[in-house]
Amino acid sequence: MNEIKSLLWHLDAQSARGRRLPFVREFARRLGAKAEVLYAVMPLPLQFPFAMSLESGAAGQLAASEAEARRAARQHFERACAAADCTELPWRETVDEPVRGLCQAAWSTDLLVLSQHDPTAEDPSGVAADFVASVLVSSGKPGLVLPYIDFAPDIGRQVLVAWKATRESARALGAALPLLQRAQRVHVVSWNELDAPEDDATLPAMRFLHHHGVVAHAHAQPGKPPRELGESLLTLAADLQADLMVMGCYGHGRAREWALGGATRTVLRAMTVPVLMVH
Repeated sequence: MNEIKSLLWHLDAQSARGRRLPFVREFARRLGAKAEVLYAVMPLPLQFPFAMSLESGAAGQLAASEAEARRAARQHFERACAAADCTELPWRETVDEPVRGLCQAAWSTDLLVLSQHDPTAEDPSGVAADFVASVLVSSGKPGLVLPYIDFAPDIGRQVLVAWKATRESARALGAALPLLQRAQRVHVVSWNELDAPEDDATLPAMRFLHHHGVVAHAHAQPGKPPRELGESLLTLAADLQADLMVMGCYGHGRAREWALGGATRTVLRAMTVPVLMVH
């Protein structure tokens, strides 16, 4: 991928309040990309399918609650857009199961913008805790995952790339290339699992970046990856003052029971900066 021309920002009941609107708007502007939004949450009729089949008033009450929740979410978002004088992000929504609905829309965009699950939120988001992982695994599209804590808005100045000789890492590196070409400093970290001192595990990534005019700094670590790899990556990101991480998303699943790699799980749970991930 040489350019990012389109972004799809997923909205749920929390992000529809527009807290990240200034960031998404400016991020798209910097890339010269068109941004779109899609509100996708689990519809109440899908959460309580048996209620919809009852002849009592439960089905009608459920439908009314669903309509009111969607109306409130749209009003929150449109108020945020009006306050920011933002007319370029028209409201779109899907009534499908949210992973399926977002994936259908994702296949026509370059980059997804997703939100980290916030376990401290008082109000439910309307999507499952594993929603981000599910979308990344199911869509195959790169996703920029935004942490629920505050972060520097001008991301991409100092970037940490977590490299491993895998398809997922290679796809993440390629997807992040437009950002890496704009970065002030790029760091590539990898562990030499063969434990051979003459081998530099970062070499494939460094060559790829060199071919595309990106000057990067290698951090080849000796020995096998630490047991708590995710924590080590987050610590290194803090030490290097990185404002963006790039890494593969490792996992597979059946019937929405996702089995994630340890580093993926840790980073999605404890990220402190945005992370660009690809499965």
